[in-house]
Amino acid sequence: MGSGTVISEGLMDQMIRIIKEGGEIILSARHIGETVTAKEGKGNFVTAYDKKVQAFLFERLGELLPEAVFAGEEEESHPDVKIGYAFIIDPIDGTMNFMKGYRRSAISVGLLKEGVPCAGIVYNPYAGEVFSAIRGKGAFLNGNRIHVADEGLSEQLVLFGTSPYDQELYERTFRICYALFQKCPDIRRSGSAAIDLCDVACGRAGLYFELMLSPWDYAAGCLILAEAGGKAVTQEGKELTFDQKNSVVAGSILTVKEALSCMK
Repeated sequence: MGSGTVISEGLMDQMIRIIKEGGEIILSARHIGETVTAKEGKGNFVTAYDKKVQAFLFERLGELLPEAVFAGEEEESHPDVKIGYAFIIDPIDGTMNFMKGYRRSAISVGLLKEGVPCAGIVYNPYAGEVFSAIRGKGAFLNGNRIHVADEGLSEQLVLFGTSPYDQELYERTFRICYALFQKCPDIRRSGSAAIDLCDVACGRAGLYFELMLSPWDYAAGCLILAEAGGKAVTQEGKELTFDQKNSVVAGSILTVKEALSCMK
């Protein structure tokens, strides 16, 4: 991913406190179904709480780092994230889960400097889990250092996303799942890319893939994974960028190599 400017641990602690406050908005949500609006694409929705959490984070993180620009899922236009500091935010990653009471959603906040991730936080308020990383400083779950699993796919769960907004990818997604299922004990689909990336980072699973994601889905999680000893690339094995959509294949160096062989 190149080199990025390291932020201070003090700034990281302040960011985590703010993001936890944002999580309280999620936990206090009531009558969610009454606030839902459909967006373009199958299964693509936004709730009033997505917008409320995003507005809260933009305001509070903006006070913390006034020179930063913001790219959020619920914004119609996005700034150039390759210049200066840029926050890339998904206020509720797993909106469908949130709507249905399937308690697996997270706030994902990545901080870029000159287009390179320098900090990442993924907070699952339902589980009380804060995954965090500063570039060059390791990855942590609630303050405890984490690392990817050492085993290959034959001993690991595989996680995947369905790219539900891109129907032309459905068939290929499940062809890859079929190929991977022959190499691993079992496969899971959770509905939150950010959480899945962190589950790989802490060794709960060995691999995650999805054929189309937006940067706010993976900016934070991919840095956390990298700092936990893993890697994330596109399905072609190329380096990820953070100013456009990408496919993501994420795991340890070993499992990513194994997975890419199933995607040719």
